[in-house]
Amino acid sequence: MNICFFMGKIINDIDFQFIIHDRGNISIAIFEVELNNKSKITVIGYNEMADFCYARLRKNDNIALRGF
Repeated sequence: MNICFFMGKIINDIDFQFIIHDRGNISIAIFEVELNNKSKITVIGYNEMADFCYARLRKNDNIALRGF
């Protein structure tokens, strides 16, 4: 398994969506990060991670990400 680490700055407001589903409710947070080498990635967080992102992160915050 490969693990990726990224550092960058959030470049847009976090889009938070709440979906009511028959198997439960799903929250989704979507935002873009500009990395130190000027490339951009889209970050998607679900449920508890989406709630954390929406509550604590803002545009222009510097963040570090870990992904699989």
